[in-house]
Amino acid sequence: MSIETTRDKTHAAPVASPADPVHMKIRDLIYKISGIYHSEQKLYLLISSCNRRMTACGVATSSQYFDYLTTNAKRDSELRLLLNEITIGETYMFRHPPQLDALRNVILPQIMQGKSALGLKRLRFWSAGCSTGEEPYTLAMFLTEEKQLDGWTFDILASDLNTNSLEAARTGIYGDYALRNVSDAMRRKYFRDAGNNKLQANDLLKSRIRFDRVNLSDDSKMLFLKGIDVIFCCNVLIYFDLASKRRVVQHFYSNLVAGGYFFLGHAESLFHVNDAFQLIHLSGTTAYMKPPIGSAAGRKP
Repeated sequence: MSIETTRDKTHAAPVASPADPVHMKIRDLIYKISGIYHSEQKLYLLISSCNRRMTACGVATSSQYFDYLTTNAKRDSELRLLLNEITIGETYMFRHPPQLDALRNVILPQIMQGKSALGLKRLRFWSAGCSTGEEPYTLAMFLTEEKQLDGWTFDILASDLNTNSLEAARTGIYGDYALRNVSDAMRRKYFRDAGNNKLQANDLLKSRIRFDRVNLSDDSKMLFLKGIDVIFCCNVLIYFDLASKRRVVQHFYSNLVAGGYFFLGHAESLFHVNDAFQLIHLSGTTAYMKPPIGSAAGRKP
């Protein structure tokens, strides 16, 4: 998920000053619901999104639109549509090879060793903020090809706030940009022709992934996503303020198994956000580990 920055904003919709107090109320509403925060410098992006939805709803003023979002019978569906306007994603498959190398060479062997000792041979992954699906499909291909996983099963939860992005992910149709790092052999094995120079993920690939709408700021839903071995949440938390980051990351910590790993984007860190994780330096990347039970770090309150 990323905050919308590139879409054409020349629309015949009402234009309001960034100082409009109603837009500040809408900003606070979005923050309360999703954890996404628009600073004053970025408020124009929210205004542009609101203007598009105001046009679609036939609403003339920002005050009327705020009422639509809070008192109208369609407020819940409209809030989802506004969040779809705010959150868009642009990514491609096999975008972070060092993370996959670390998964292959360090993380998987470590986690598998611990699980084997318990007689378990199932792994669970979570792509949080999966956008249009490039990351979970990458994981599905990578894990299916991993010979060390012979005899093991795995599943991938792929979640996002944006319902349009999730629908695109479920459909799984991609062009050259998204597939530019996918080899010809993998294209033949995991995709089929979708026409118009595009390919669609086949049933083998789709069967590995469960797509679901998850609001990372929804405490009630986050509480039930337990037992995850590895979480990927890349370039999502950069749009949250510190309080929201801390709450979401604490949920991630609770949802990981002991010894599980958490990946952020390469420019992100948990500095001043959460000190319960152990920072792990890997070749070309970093990750955060939930300390194993019984370790000194794992005994921290």
